[in-house]
Amino acid sequence: MTKKSLVISIVGARPNFVKLASLHKHFPNQIDHRIVHTGQHYDFEMSEIFFNDFMLPKPNFNLEVGPGTRASQIGIMIQKIESVLKSEDPDLVLVYGDTNSTFAGAFAASTCNIKLAHIESGLRSFDKRMPEETNRILTDNLSDLLFAPTKSSIMNLKNENNLGKIIRSGDLSVEIINETLTNLLKKKEISKGLNLDPKSYVLFTMHRAENTAHKDNLISIIRSFEKLRDHEIIFPIHPRTKKVLESFNLFERLTRCKNVKIIDPVGYLDFINLLVNAKKIVTDSGGVQKEAYILSIPCITIRENTEWIETVVEGWNVLTGLDSDKIINYINNWHPLKKQKPIFGDGKASKIIMDEIQNYLV
Repeated sequence: MTKKSLVISIVGARPNFVKLASLHKHFPNQIDHRIVHTGQHYDFEMSEIFFNDFMLPKPNFNLEVGPGTRASQIGIMIQKIESVLKSEDPDLVLVYGDTNSTFAGAFAASTCNIKLAHIESGLRSFDKRMPEETNRILTDNLSDLLFAPTKSSIMNLKNENNLGKIIRSGDLSVEIINETLTNLLKKKEISKGLNLDPKSYVLFTMHRAENTAHKDNLISIIRSFEKLRDHEIIFPIHPRTKKVLESFNLFERLTRCKNVKIIDPVGYLDFINLLVNAKKIVTDSGGVQKEAYILSIPCITIRENTEWIETVVEGWNVLTGLDSDKIINYINNWHPLKKQKPIFGDGKASKIIMDEIQNYLV
């Protein structure tokens, strides 16, 4: 009997789970696929709810790393992942995106001399103040297989003379969003208890440390809300964002904005339901920029740069930073007319990735 190849996926946060969900079901019988969950997102709303939404199996290993500074979190992850890899001895490690779990998994695979594949490689914001940018660059430099989703990501890897094999795969989000939209047809309401009409509200998310770590940034956002009183704003609040608002004594001021409906974090299905029915999205998330483009929702990105540059070039994403006047202007007056191009591929990324993995393991 031929011995099965062993592939281990390392995940730990929402963006990882989304990509894993697209790929997991495509593993053939001759590959034993196991999941290591670092525990980077340690509360139910930010972790288990996504496994439930995607009907993913319970992780084979849950490292329960939990919160901490970036350096301490990555250090603990590396130690624990390395221990798993030494005991399991996989043929290939898969890492996804640009989270701390991504880099920790890549570094641990390197120390164990195990081949590494990076899904969603080559993205660059060219802003090394962003932890995600460092994670991307270091992970790409350690990877043997680099699955790049866009033309610009291919060019970035070539310009850096990366030694791994570069594969234009397209993006897995196209598939998972198409599947999610099919499931949403069964839902008669946008989200339980919110009483929302389609295209009647602006969706808002903010979680990045460079935005939430400074009081003036948060005040600028709240000031925007206060001036947008004619717009209903739905704000699924990230636990870290809420904690920082409370530490700066700003959460109460936020709650006084009667046009802002603060809700707990939601699962992927509910979030896509909120997004597809929004008139606009304001966000600092990389993944949400991509999801908005695929769903034809105008996206206002409260950052100075983006790794998804094609969404800006195509006219469906604008970069405002935290400039209150710009945010308000784009919410009030900006209406993209250009039809989207399929910049993220044709929904076959999982097949391209899986075919390449199978050929690599032969």
